[in-house]
Amino acid sequence: MAKIDFTGRVAIVTGAGAGLGRQYALELAKRGAKVVVNDLGGSRDGVGSSDAAAKKVVDEIKALGGQAAPNYDNVATAQGGENIVKTAIDAFGKVDILINNAGILRDKTFTKMEEENWDTVMAVHLRGAYCVSKPAFNKMRESGYGRIIMTTSGAGLFGNFGQSNYASAKMGLIGLTNVLKLEGAKYNIKVNVIVPVAASRLTEDVLPPQFFEKMKPDFIAPAVLYMCSELCQDSGMIINATLGYFSRSAVMTGPGAFLSDGTRVPSPEEVMESWNKIKSLENPKYFDQLPEMFGVLGPLLK
Repeated sequence: MAKIDFTGRVAIVTGAGAGLGRQYALELAKRGAKVVVNDLGGSRDGVGSSDAAAKKVVDEIKALGGQAAPNYDNVATAQGGENIVKTAIDAFGKVDILINNAGILRDKTFTKMEEENWDTVMAVHLRGAYCVSKPAFNKMRESGYGRIIMTTSGAGLFGNFGQSNYASAKMGLIGLTNVLKLEGAKYNIKVNVIVPVAASRLTEDVLPPQFFEKMKPDFIAPAVLYMCSELCQDSGMIINATLGYFSRSAVMTGPGAFLSDGTRVPSPEEVMESWNKIKSLENPKYFDQLPEMFGVLGPLLK
């Protein structure tokens, strides 16, 4: 079995002051990576700031004999993203790995969701991934190598009551990944997604207590570290991880039903009559990019 080694690699982990981010940072450092530990140091709902959390993790890494630099910028601003990447360049000369892990929660049912709470959650999760990934992506293009991890959630993939803002942001990250996997391909930039279910400050009142105690961040890190490594050649994967169980999720398309020859517009009643075939996911197909779907429509486009 090949050994996963990050000697000579430089990694950025956002939201690395605690929980999953801290675990990723420590494990990367143990395997030789130089790590930028980013954390704004705010509360679970994104209020306030402190340098204590990032500093503590940097000290932990250095105590283990590793190399790390702290960063306290807000991922939700373009300047913050630039500064995070600049920290890596100034301290270690490059950036090879980015783990977009920073996140907050402001849960409310949709009818009670204020614009501020919607915008703030979207800003940290979705805009935050944009703000940090763009400057990192540019540096990776220059060097011809990169690994980016996005963090989504089962709330986005499957839905969760009271989390419309969070779920929307998390599904937005899937769309971003689908594009970056294509735009990064010729530069050896692989972009993958982790779907963690683990104990953290974001899940402490979501998971039942008996689950919370068992679902340690340690169980998520192995999948993330593999996807961060040069040995991983896949891109665009959505990987679920919890308690040592790993699986893939994907957007799939069913076989559908042809209700026209491409010239006649079918009626709503015809759609209704064929609804069971239309919604069937028996023998589904996975499309790696949008143009591939046009192949299905080939007979209608002649």
